[in-house]
Amino acid sequence: MMRKTDYAFWTFLLMTGLAGATTLLNVTQTYSATSSQNSELYRQLDLFGDVLERVRSDYVEKPDDTQLIESAINGMLSSLDPHSSYMSPKNFRDMQIQTRGEFGGLGIEVTMENGVIKVVSPIDETPAAKAGLLANDLITHLDNEQISGLTLEQAVEKMRGPVNTTITLTIVRKGKDEPFDVKVTRDVIRINAVKARAEGDVAYIKVSTFNEQTHANVVKSIETLNKQIGSPLKGYIIDLRNNPGGLLDQAIAVSDDFLEQGAIVLTKGRNNEETQRANARPGDITSGKKIAVLINGGSASASEIVAGALQDHKRATVIGTRSFGKGSVQTIIPLGANGAIRLTTARYYTPSNRSIQAKGIDPDIMIEEDLPEDIKAKIGNEKPRGEAALRGHLKNPDGTIKEEKEESSGSSSYVPKEPEKDTQLQYALSFLRGTAKEPPAASSTPASTPEQPGQAPADDAEKKPTPN
Repeated sequence: MMRKTDYAFWTFLLMTGLAGATTLLNVTQTYSATSSQNSELYRQLDLFGDVLERVRSDYVEKPDDTQLIESAINGMLSSLDPHSSYMSPKNFRDMQIQTRGEFGGLGIEVTMENGVIKVVSPIDETPAAKAGLLANDLITHLDNEQISGLTLEQAVEKMRGPVNTTITLTIVRKGKDEPFDVKVTRDVIRINAVKARAEGDVAYIKVSTFNEQTHANVVKSIETLNKQIGSPLKGYIIDLRNNPGGLLDQAIAVSDDFLEQGAIVLTKGRNNEETQRANARPGDITSGKKIAVLINGGSASASEIVAGALQDHKRATVIGTRSFGKGSVQTIIPLGANGAIRLTTARYYTPSNRSIQAKGIDPDIMIEEDLPEDIKAKIGNEKPRGEAALRGHLKNPDGTIKEEKEESSGSSSYVPKEPEKDTQLQYALSFLRGTAKEPPAASSTPASTPEQPGQAPADDAEKKPTPN
């Protein structure tokens, strides 16, 4: 008869053997699955190599190898969603200039018109302004070389350059019979993303983008207007209309300027451990005074983070029309000398855990701008395009098919140049002064306790008149 000690010993060995066999089987299965996946990937890479070689050898004209590879990489990234892309070394440098908000240049905003460069406006206190350049001046030559045939980007690149170097611009100006030359010495140009003015007893702050200068300029503008307006100050208008976004840390800092506590933004990646949260610190630079935030169909990304944070905390009343709906985070990943990739790495959520992806921020008070007849005729029946109208956009994780159809309409991004014709601005002024009439429509979103944490880099800048 087997003794109890022997029985326990052989039972232990049997269990150990079974455990080892199970572990070995699991490892083998895992390795087999991984190996199978890798084999399929390598087969697809072989296919890519075959196509590349066939294009290089048989295409009707000799292709540029670098361009072929860059296009292939960009095709892979752009197939993921509308905001992931490859940036060549030059495009990466341009992006860094835009987000840094300063560069060596002349200090003029320009656009292309009929093959020549048109000055939109000189920037105050810059070499261009000091040299006497005016809005609507036409630049036909750079250092005696014709601009004709260059793209806007190529012309801007020629005008930018090392500080203290000189360039000669040939100018055609209305009222002058002959073109004339102007010599301009390049200097450090800082793109002011913030413009502010007193609207009587209301402080108006226009934020056009979120670059590295934005938060500091918002603080400076509010301090200046507080002193200028003094005790009659009724409140603040933060105008985020047609602001395409920019740096997430700047959106967080600007939101924090008006909040005492609580979450500002939550970001959620593919895995739970990638979820992060940004919180406000004590200190409201407006001392709790009323705030109106203006948004429209051109307000996207970082500007939606600010609007959503202030709305959820009931710190501001959001006025205008539904925002663009870009609720994803792009991380810029440098590739050394080979440029960088912009990759969508997370979705962001407002403090009450709302995803605005492909949906946008709905204003508390809906106010639409009246479109001039010429613009109405130009757009006809064409509906404004939001994020949901972009091919391959990320779906809202909480959305339904019915909601997706409704979201694709977007909203108008038209803003009149004259403040007195700006319906949204005028309503915001009367709202802060307590004289506003009953709004035609309202859609209020209650704040709630944040559930998950958020923070990460953001992206984006749409093309506007190019500063240089």
